[in-house]
Amino acid sequence: MIFKKEVWITPYECQRTLHIYVPDDAIDHEERYPVLYMYDGHNLFDDKEATYGKSWGLKDYLDFHNEKIIVIGMECNHEGNNRLIEYCPYSFVDRQFGSIQGTGKQMMEWVVHELKPLIDQELPTKTDRANTWIAGSSMGGLMSLYTITHHNDTFSKAACLSPFLYPIRNEMKKECERRLDPDTSIYLSWGSNETRSKRSMAYMSKTNLDMANLLYRQQIQLYLNLVVGGQHCEACWEKEIPVFMQFFKQ
Repeated sequence: MIFKKEVWITPYECQRTLHIYVPDDAIDHEERYPVLYMYDGHNLFDDKEATYGKSWGLKDYLDFHNEKIIVIGMECNHEGNNRLIEYCPYSFVDRQFGSIQGTGKQMMEWVVHELKPLIDQELPTKTDRANTWIAGSSMGGLMSLYTITHHNDTFSKAACLSPFLYPIRNEMKKECERRLDPDTSIYLSWGSNETRSKRSMAYMSKTNLDMANLLYRQQIQLYLNLVVGGQHCEACWEKEIPVFMQFFKQ
């Protein structure tokens, strides 16, 4: 089942909506479940609420496959460049977006130190690191990679779909050099049709492979997925759900 919950986002001093998935039988059983925290929660379940009119269809997948997990979808601020600000851990200047003063670190710390304790208190979660996961796409993919490298003591698995890396690639390389627990699983993907030119695709691929090479040195479990024909959209990311979910179970 899906339900919504309003929470206070301390770094931004505002209320924000959580989109939460809980297995239908959770109320009638004493079972506890792994938790998948996901950025851009409004895009996960309902086409009517998705930014571009198409969601990941995540509920349909979880129900059909009888996946016993809790999903916590976190909304972001959609106005102007606020999503870039909230979901970027560093500041940067870009020709298209201008000057972005990133507050992603503050957002991540709120997830770890305020949101997770709240969820663990109110829902039947498995609270340990092995059962605490993070995922997202685009800016959410960047934040997922940043979160698992920065708080590897809290998260054991991350799905980073089409991460928006290029303006802060050097900073993120340093993050990928952080010491990680060998029992860490990271799914990193990008689509072959996400860019307008072969040159841009080569650059995107090199950026992702640079991150992957640094992660490989940590001897973690890493799944690289160059999705042939994949575009930068929810319809394509939906097709990757079974891939990273199966990877997480290994």
